[in-house]
Amino acid sequence: MSRDMSGESCGIDIVPIQEKHIPGYHAALDSVCRERKHLARYEAPPLEATRASVMKNIENRAPQFVAVDGGKVVGWCDVSLSDKPVFRHSGGLGIGVVVEYRGRGIGKRLMDAALARAKEIGLERVELEVYASNNAAIHLYERCGFVREGRKRRASKVDGVYQDNIVMAVLLDR
Repeated sequence: MSRDMSGESCGIDIVPIQEKHIPGYHAALDSVCRERKHLARYEAPPLEATRASVMKNIENRAPQFVAVDGGKVVGWCDVSLSDKPVFRHSGGLGIGVVVEYRGRGIGKRLMDAALARAKEIGLERVELEVYASNNAAIHLYERCGFVREGRKRRASKVDGVYQDNIVMAVLLDR
């Protein structure tokens, strides 16, 4: 049984993604996408595209973790690897937790696991973009060591409304 940050049992396990998690991961991703508040997609990619992406991550040992509650995937965090030689020392962070499970420390646990794996495989930098209006996520990223590196004005447009994006990164000590 897993423990939350206070040491209390929370019943949610943080584990490296496996093939068996793909349908649940896809459903969780789709759920967060459809909120139209946090991610740059309105829905998850088709299941087979998601399967191919996850299998590639598993093969490449890319950091990708899921939060599982009794077999149900309720969140994820991954660090995408670049195939461009000049960016191979860095990766891009993606994270999401389904709405019913937010505020329980799951995001922090997922990020801790993904960043530890990123460091383990030799990454030196992990970066992300977040909507400037997403204060909860920004606070989480800062708690995990990310710093603001810039602001992209009117970078996103959702339902006719512009959003600025905050660019953030953390440097991993080697």
